[in-house]
Amino acid sequence: MAETPEEAYDRVLAEEQAKGSSPPVAEGRAKAARHRARKAAEAGGTPAAAPGAPAAEAGARAPRTDTGPTQVPQDVSGPGESPSPPASSAPSVSVAPAAAAAAATAVAAPAAVAAPAATAAKPAAGNGNLTPERIQRLLAVVKPEAIQRVEKEPMDRVNVWPHLMASEFLAILAVTAFLVVFSTFVDATFRELANINVTPNPSKAPWYFLGLQELLRYFHPQIAGVTIPQWIILGLMSAPYIDRNPSTKPNDRKLAIVLFTFFLLFNAILVILGSIFRGPGFNFVYPWDAGIFFEL
Repeated sequence: MAETPEEAYDRVLAEEQAKGSSPPVAEGRAKAARHRARKAAEAGGTPAAAPGAPAAEAGARAPRTDTGPTQVPQDVSGPGESPSPPASSAPSVSVAPAAAAAAATAVAAPAAVAAPAATAAKPAAGNGNLTPERIQRLLAVVKPEAIQRVEKEPMDRVNVWPHLMASEFLAILAVTAFLVVFSTFVDATFRELANINVTPNPSKAPWYFLGLQELLRYFHPQIAGVTIPQWIILGLMSAPYIDRNPSTKPNDRKLAIVLFTFFLLFNAILVILGSIFRGPGFNFVYPWDAGIFFEL
């Protein structure tokens, strides 16, 4: 027997649930199978009998093949041609119920098998257009704002040339003019000539080198003058590659703030100790007792 639409629905639903499909998907495929079964039943007409059905039932469903008495055509052959044998003028005999059942079963069996595959290409009953089966799923819900065109917002940026370069050039001109005027009216005093026989005590380097001179009091010259400055320079060169955060907010740049604070405090402490707390012989002194042995 052909499968009914409800049986197709139950079968496909059970198969999808066994495969682990989601309930909406399983129900949608089951509905599609039921729709295809209904279309197949409408396109194939009354379903044919099963191979094991009784001959009487199949014979009752099979159409009658008797069309009444047949007409005998007249012989129209020429004089030299042999006349065609006359057709029988007896009325046609009805097909036996058993033979009709066998013929109906043989014809209906392939048709029943090919019916589901053919219904996809056959037009629907009463409609001349093709109606292919489609299963639609809801993939995502897209907000209308996401597919609308977004206007480009103006950015608070200017080009380096000419805006930045013009400002820097004006700043250089202003500083140069200030130095020229200041050096014209203010006399820069010099110390006396150096005496090779007298060594100043204490002998201090300029303030920007006092950090290295202070390190010489604690470490070997190879470490204080080469190793430590080398690692400081390499650390400053690698800082932009270590902290790659583009944010300008202090809360987002904690690593950069820690590195800069460590470097600044390290250098500032060494310079302050060498400038204020070092006296004759570069020994440690208290500036409020022995004074300050440092000149700019």
